[in-house]
Amino acid sequence: MVNFNIKLYEPIIGFQEKKLVKECLDSSWISSRGKYIQKFEESFSKFIKIKHTISVVNGTAALHLSLLALGIKEKDEVIIPTFTYIAPVNTIKYVGAKVKFIDSKLDSWQLDENKLKKMISKKTKAVIVPHLYGQVAEIKKIQEICKRKKIFLIEDCAEAFGCYYEKKHVGTFGDIATFSFFGSKMITTGEGGAVVTNNKKIAKKVYRLKTVGVTKDRNYWHDILGYNYRMTNICAAIGLAQLKRANQIIKYKKRVFQLYCKHLKNSKLKMNEIFKNINTPFWLIVIFVKNKSIRDRLAKFLKRNKVETRTAFYPIHTMPMYYSKKNKKAFPNAEILSKTGLCLPSGPGLKDIDIKKICKLINNFLYKN
Repeated sequence: MVNFNIKLYEPIIGFQEKKLVKECLDSSWISSRGKYIQKFEESFSKFIKIKHTISVVNGTAALHLSLLALGIKEKDEVIIPTFTYIAPVNTIKYVGAKVKFIDSKLDSWQLDENKLKKMISKKTKAVIVPHLYGQVAEIKKIQEICKRKKIFLIEDCAEAFGCYYEKKHVGTFGDIATFSFFGSKMITTGEGGAVVTNNKKIAKKVYRLKTVGVTKDRNYWHDILGYNYRMTNICAAIGLAQLKRANQIIKYKKRVFQLYCKHLKNSKLKMNEIFKNINTPFWLIVIFVKNKSIRDRLAKFLKRNKVETRTAFYPIHTMPMYYSKKNKKAFPNAEILSKTGLCLPSGPGLKDIDIKKICKLINNFLYKN
């Protein structure tokens, strides 16, 4: 195991997080009941400006509950980019629905809204839009398409906390949206997630589903099939403290992006780009190089210099459980992005000197290759 001097991502955990966790421990409210759960949910709703936040155990559970709450079932189609993390795709299968892949755009790496309209069929019930790596999809255009076609819009904001489209936080455009608070995300609860919506009826259903389907006025009586997807009070306490420093984290992250832009001046690569109407701190800094060979050799070179990186996501349609011969050459952009993308250290606590070192290593490598 390599002992990296510069890690891909590390959260900022300080006195306030430790103080609130200690309060949980001292009070014995350490499971899925306690004051911090409601406080975290209310604070999160206030931060992104949405009516309802339902905390859950992780981002995957949030996606699963969203599909269930919207009534997505067997024989329904759900459109999703093949270039994404596997969790949202798996949850479509959890509810028995059909996965319908769509390609992404090379410039923004996001779902190609220009291809969406043609892909919607009579069986299509929803589209999941992951705002990948903290970049933001053309969510307003996608929202308009979904409304015209009368299908649900689900935003996967696991990587997009602190990201805005036309001064409106992502996750507030869809019928429902999900967030992840894993340790490497913009803000963390250790392990956790959330479902958000402006629809009271949907919010109530998500809550019932996450609490094992128990009825409100009768202990241990369950009248629907539910799931134990509750967040703990300890995780919520960490999240509440993180929300108090959220603007500070976002500010730090924007500086990380600015420093990479300043020091990565190499024509042999492409990196994160700010588009019109979008304000984002970028969860991860991602570079795209000429081909897979250069990408892989660069990753090994940085590893030898104790700099941790991650290759871009594999397109989901290439994985065994989703593979189909008809899809072999159907998503060329996703294939290119996957083979040429490399995620760089991007944590909010990253030092200026470390970013300068990383960029120098990359520039020198690419100059010789």
